[in-house]
This record gives sequence, C-alpha cells and structure tokens, in this order.
Amino acid sequence: MSKPAKAVGIEIAGINLSYGATHVLKNVDLTVRPGEFFAFLGPSGCGKTTLLRLIAGFAQAQTGQVLLDGQDVAPLPPWKRDVGMVFQSYALWPHMTVAKNVAFGLEERRLPRAEIDRRVAEALDLVGLAAFAGRRPAQLSGGQQQRVAVARTIAIEPKVLLLDEPLSNLDAKMRVSVRRELRALQQRLGLTTIFVTHDQEEANTICDRIAVMDAGTIRQVGTPMELYESPANLFVASFLGSANILGDGDGISVPAGKRLVFRPQHATLSSVAGATLRGPVTHREFLGATVRYSVRIGGSEILVEVPFQSGGELRTVGDMVGVALPPERMLFLPA
Repeated sequence: MSKPAKAVGIEIAGINLSYGATHVLKNVDLTVRPGEFFAFLGPSGCGKTTLLRLIAGFAQAQTGQVLLDGQDVAPLPPWKRDVGMVFQSYALWPHMTVAKNVAFGLEERRLPRAEIDRRVAEALDLVGLAAFAGRRPAQLSGGQQQRVAVARTIAIEPKVLLLDEPLSNLDAKMRVSVRRELRALQQRLGLTTIFVTHDQEEANTICDRIAVMDAGTIRQVGTPMELYESPANLFVASFLGSANILGDGDGISVPAGKRLVFRPQHATLSSVAGATLRGPVTHREFLGATVRYSVRIGGSEILVEVPFQSGGELRTVGDMVGVALPPERMLFLPA
C-alpha cells in the first residue's frame, strides 16, 4: 500500500454540539497538523468520542466547521469524507473471513476485483496477518482482531485515520505491543491520525501532541512533555500524572487566586528545621526504584517520591519531616 502523496491537516472551528439540553461540545477550536499522531485525552463523558465522530461524519454540530485539507466537510456524509474510523468494538463481521472483512469497504465502493484483492493483500501484509486471511474473527486473539479492523480501514486508503479507544479491549501486555505497532504503521503510511483514549500512558507514549478535554472543552494542547512540565491549569496538572496541589489553607503562602503545584519526584524529604513545608509521614510504599511517601501538610496530603538506595535510611509512618522543593519546580496555577 503506497504512502499518501500528501498528509492532510484538520481544522475544527467554533464547534458547538448539543443533544437536547446537554451541551456536549462547547466552542471547540483545534488544529491537527498534517501527518500528526494526535490524541483526544480525557475522562469518560468529556466529549472526546463525540468530537471524533463529528470528524467522521457520524455526528452533526449545531455550529462550526470541520475542515479536512481546507475543505469544509460538515455538510458531507461519512462515506464522502475520505476518513477511516476504527471503532472500539472493532465491528468485524463474525461470519466473514479476515480477507472478506477487509474487502467489505472496497466491495461497497464497487472497485474492480483485482484492485480489491491487491489492497486486501497489502493491508493484511502491513498488519502482519497475511497468513490469517482465511480465518474468521472468532479464531483470532483480541490483538489480531484489532489489527484486522485497522487493515479494513487502511485498505480504503483514507486521508485521515480515526481510532476510538482501539486498545481498551486488550490486556495490559497486549496494549503495549499493539500501540507500538499502531505508531509504527502510522509513521510508515504518513497518515494524519487521531487517537481517542482516557489512558494518559497510551497518549504519552505514541502521540505527537495531545488535546486534554474536560466537560466538552479543550483545556490545553501540547506535546506530552509540555503538558506534564507546564500544565496550564489544575485539571491538566492533576489528570496527567500525579500532582501535589497546596493552597493558603495548608499553612503556606501563595499568590491570590493561585495554588502551588508540583510533582512528587520533584520534591525531597529534609529535616524539619528550617523547612517551609513540614508534617508527619502518613504512608510509605516501596516501588522498587523509588519509595513513595505520603506527608500531611496542613489540611492536605502530598506525595514525595525519592530514589531507593540499598542500605539507605527509610522514614517511617509518624516521622516528622520537612519537604524541600526547588523554586524552579514550583508552579502557581489558577485555582
């Protein structure tokens, strides 16, 4: 299967979508660059799958535009958008062979038989399932079924690939393997790809940029490292990794309307004398490479992760400790 001649960009402008009185997407503006592996990341019910379905043409907004390669596709039905979507359930026909499942979309488009056979063979070869063409879905593992769904989608040679939580039905070990395969395939094809997930590890490990969504809005867009190191608000800080959040009520001084935010691994335990942050250890967990302590500071509990050193002194529950934090690691975000 040949690489697309030109990867296309996606622009979403002024999108509002409601189901009755429920405002699902609220003034969404977003740009996905050509050839990007992009993620919509957020908790259940935040609108990420609805936004994906809107791009695919399975949902209709009340206001706004969806531009693919500069063309407004909002008035077009799904089959005229040149977009391929892999559903969470895979949606494979159980009575059809793998090859027939992959060929289904091509047959619907009434392509010549030789062209269908060529594309099916190439798509199955790309996902490593050429030897399974004669099997039925029930004879495949979950990971193999997921690859069939991907092969069926890329066989139609879409301009954009949309993935709706495609790894959620796989066990933890299989998810790691398949997500790497997805990334490698995306890079090989050069397809602009959008990946919907609620799992931050999945988004962080394979995506170029991420839109963090909450309650129908986009809270921040950036690379995984940008979002982790420089969150724009408390929601992004707490949703991406562990974050300690302290305010005036915890006995520390912070600017008006702000909260102090820092990551557990950016703090260290110190002596109580002279420490601005101090309190008792309430819990300790040994994680192998690190030891995670919970420390009560004012009315809050924070986490501090320190490297484990064999033979080193460990703090115990009830010990009074200080918490040291480099000034450059302190974030003051709007409350």
